[in-house]
Amino acid sequence: PKISRLLNEARELGIVRITVADYNPRSPELEQQLTERFGLINPVVIKTPPGATDDDLRRVVARLAAPVLANLIKPLGVIAVSGGRMIREVAQVLPEKRSPGITVIQTMGSIDATVGPVDALEVGRVIAARCAGSFITLNTPALVPDKNTRDAFTALGQIRSVLQKMSEATVALVGIGTLSNSAFAARGVITPVARSLEKAGAVGEICGRFFDRHGQECDTPWRDRVISIQFEQLRRIPEVVGLVIGADRVAAIAAAIRGGLIKSLVTDAAAAEALLDFEKNSAAKTRTLKK
Repeated sequence: PKISRLLNEARELGIVRITVADYNPRSPELEQQLTERFGLINPVVIKTPPGATDDDLRRVVARLAAPVLANLIKPLGVIAVSGGRMIREVAQVLPEKRSPGITVIQTMGSIDATVGPVDALEVGRVIAARCAGSFITLNTPALVPDKNTRDAFTALGQIRSVLQKMSEATVALVGIGTLSNSAFAARGVITPVARSLEKAGAVGEICGRFFDRHGQECDTPWRDRVISIQFEQLRRIPEVVGLVIGADRVAAIAAAIRGGLIKSLVTDAAAAEALLDFEKNSAAKTRTLKK
């Protein structure tokens, strides 16, 4: 009580002034470096506390990046959405607003018969609801047994129209996975073909499609079994945002940027720093090999 009284007197006399310093949860320095190094359109790097779990990182990054992502959703726009834990977190905290004529479209089929909160079907539904928009579903499995089965699905008028609609997207929100860290890996779908994908040089996955270090889709039987947006369609979308946390995916992120699969990035500061270091080391290694 005595300290409180003295502080009040000091404030009244003008001896003490109490202020709260401005705090920017984003890292402008890292965002600028990512723009200069990779040519990203709109990188968003969120400062996060050391020692935070991956779940904590997703929640913090999603909450602080959601307003930025909401600004990308314009009236009459078509939003292509994949599944993933990071996008699920964003969907839950995306500011609710009415965006006239908004259409949200599911970019990949369901991984298995159990549709969970991280699946594209559920994530897309939540985003459409928060934007008061319509939602177009892709009612197929994400992975089918063989090419003939895939062709039979994609030949159906209902499925073909959805796949074609993806080309009208103005914005895409996608997750970036790896052979060991993705929704496909978590459900054991990759296990039988992991070795062949690794031999093909797979370093990352977007919408169920695996790509090499150049950002090109791996030429394996897997690619003929996937039902999702094509990489060429993805590259033509004006704004493709990769949402990912964790330094373990930097090789996948760098490859996705090189291949033009993503144009913007939402991530945490540690991942951004690791990505810059990875690219710096890769460039140095390339120069050494050329010599």
